[in-house]
Amino acid sequence: MEYKHEAIFCIVNSGYSEAVMDAAKKLGARGGTVINARGTASKEAETFFHITIQPEKEIVMILVPAKIKDDVLHALYKEVGLDTAGQGIAFSMPVDGVVGVNNGELPVKNN
Repeated sequence: MEYKHEAIFCIVNSGYSEAVMDAAKKLGARGGTVINARGTASKEAETFFHITIQPEKEIVMILVPAKIKDDVLHALYKEVGLDTAGQGIAFSMPVDGVVGVNNGELPVKNN
């Protein structure tokens, strides 16, 4: 099945959500939603990744056209990835239905 939209989730240290959105908007994303969160990790994870885990996090959810998903993920890796102060991770999930997005298409009603 081919999807027209993807939801990108980017989890970063608190204070880096603007950097996430700046990187995504350069590639065509129009906006996102930020959720404040707390992260947990074991000392083994910190040792394995050679990073210190900050508990305060922000989750940025961005809905994008599927055709730009890979470019946005790559930009997020470069701008706010684990090797940066944002220490972010990002992943995407396909979205099979969207309403409220003005993309010139009417929603399809499934019976």
